[in-house]
Amino acid sequence: METVHTIVVGRDAMACRFEIVFNLIDNDIATTIGAAALDIIEHAEEQISVYRPSSEISAINATSAQIWIDLSPDLFQLLLLAKKIHTQTNKAFDITAGPLIKAWGFLQRKGKTPTPEKLTKAFACCGMDNVEFHERECKIRFRIPDVEINLGAIGKGWAIDKAVELIELEGVENFLIHGGHSSVRSCGERGLTEQNTPSKGWPVGLRHPLLREKRIGTITLKNKALGTSGSGTQFFIEKGQKIGHILDPRSGQPANSVLSATILADTAAEADALATAAYILGPRHIDQFAPDGSDVAAILVVQEDRTGRLTVILANLDNDLFVPDLTTPRLLVIDAKDYSDSS
Repeated sequence: METVHTIVVGRDAMACRFEIVFNLIDNDIATTIGAAALDIIEHAEEQISVYRPSSEISAINATSAQIWIDLSPDLFQLLLLAKKIHTQTNKAFDITAGPLIKAWGFLQRKGKTPTPEKLTKAFACCGMDNVEFHERECKIRFRIPDVEINLGAIGKGWAIDKAVELIELEGVENFLIHGGHSSVRSCGERGLTEQNTPSKGWPVGLRHPLLREKRIGTITLKNKALGTSGSGTQFFIEKGQKIGHILDPRSGQPANSVLSATILADTAAEADALATAAYILGPRHIDQFAPDGSDVAAILVVQEDRTGRLTVILANLDNDLFVPDLTTPRLLVIDAKDYSDSS
């Protein structure tokens, strides 16, 4: 088996483990640059965490008022990106779903189905239409009281993108960053193997959504970001039913269109946000997050009720970039164009 020598620098942040993987050839600068990049990620958490009262997002949410709030330019651009993806995905991605997340108890990590009255009250203050943008002065304001922003579905990717900018400014061309394995971005290529075989990028394993010790396959990531959404580890059990933590902001109910959704995009922020939307929308609406021929690729995993078969649906992904794990039983890999005919 071929091996590649790398050096890994890691730190806990945003309730997960972030790691930066460098080729061993960059060993002399990896620790210093890696630590600086991880500092950037920690600073991003300080800006956007709803669990930190001192963050910019917490300050915005605390006002709950119709006044203009100044934002740092980088955070303002992130909110504009979130607004763009909200429109693109027919409102499936919505950073104003904070009140819904609270209503379901997910913010406190005490999941419980809300009463209809509580859900209706939460719905009343959700929606990107309730956020007004002043682009020239990097300001926002809420059109109604009690609007809340939660960047949990895009924040890790954004932090990774900021870290990538720093590392590239230092002249390092080949590295990979991940946050909890669900948000990943690669640059360049993994180093040569012991047999001096050139790589095509960085291999990233995709976990099986039902069997955590298994993989559905491996994808080669080069100068791309990857985001995966699923409820495999974050859920609660109520009346014998497993209820995932990813909500459809249009209905207020937990999404269940797929078992997992993975998106490849140019930036980690885009990949994270679109993966959340893909998990909510499912393969029938793939044109809203990975249109045919676009730069965005998708890997959706669904389970067919009739057969119990696990189906992996690929969109805009070259066959040589994704290698399925052939040891996984009842696994079918199919192109998105053919999915409707096969199901």
